[in-house]
Amino acid sequence: MNDILRSFGRAVAGQFHPRMLMLTVIPFVLATVLWGGLIWWGWDPIMGGARTLLEGSVFTSWIYSMLDWLGLQSLRTVVAPLFVLTLAIPLVIASMLVFISLFSVPAVVRHLERSYPDLHKAHGGSIAGSVFQALGNTVVFLLLIVVTMPLWLIPPFFALIPPVLWGWLTYRVMTYDALSEHATAEERKTLMKRHRMPLLMIGVAVGLLGSAPTLLWVWSAVIIFLFPVVLAGTLWLYVLIFIFSALWFGHFCLRALADLRAERAAAAPPPPPAGDVIDLAPSDVRRIGQP
Repeated sequence: MNDILRSFGRAVAGQFHPRMLMLTVIPFVLATVLWGGLIWWGWDPIMGGARTLLEGSVFTSWIYSMLDWLGLQSLRTVVAPLFVLTLAIPLVIASMLVFISLFSVPAVVRHLERSYPDLHKAHGGSIAGSVFQALGNTVVFLLLIVVTMPLWLIPPFFALIPPVLWGWLTYRVMTYDALSEHATAEERKTLMKRHRMPLLMIGVAVGLLGSAPTLLWVWSAVIIFLFPVVLAGTLWLYVLIFIFSALWFGHFCLRALADLRAERAAAAPPPPPAGDVIDLAPSDVRRIGQP
């Protein structure tokens, strides 16, 4: 727990460094262009398809009946936007995580090297490995969302499942990227196995932080004319939170790697001192000199 809190404090201090704030620009621009353009050009057909799908749903009929019973018929218009946003949020956040993994995390790790100058680089990871980890774990994450989606409507699962899933995805992606430059593949697997629960706890904490912009985004669907502004602000908050998570995971993982290497160095047998002279008997000397 001390290591988690120590790395958290150092991540908070590092988050406000001008270089870390600049790292939010590229992922933010990419995500805004991708999702802003998709929503701008495809909003009407997407909404039309969503309304057609929802009109034939028993669950939607139950929601409409509840709204009518409460005298909130005007809120019928926001059911389809909320449905679309609920499905879009996991895709948006997963794409942000991939962008940050590729464009920001390597720069974060280089920034962290100042705090660990004696840590040897083993280059146990690669850009291709980072892409494979990010995409592979994202696919598993999206499948888990689909499987568990019915439970999201049942208390207390709606408050437990999303942070755990986000925590798992963030821990898997960020741990690989934090250790790819400095650790060997064997060291990375050892650290992920040894510190699985602390790493998952950091991921869940980041997932809870990410719920704040998510709620802001969903609320903007109710006041639809604010949606473009809220969308841009929400995407930047996501990037900021993920940069912070890269700092948090980076400090924790690099410190754990330094401790692992120190532990192994202490357990290794000491090498023989240089310059030791082996005493040989005269007969052994004569035998060595014979052809």
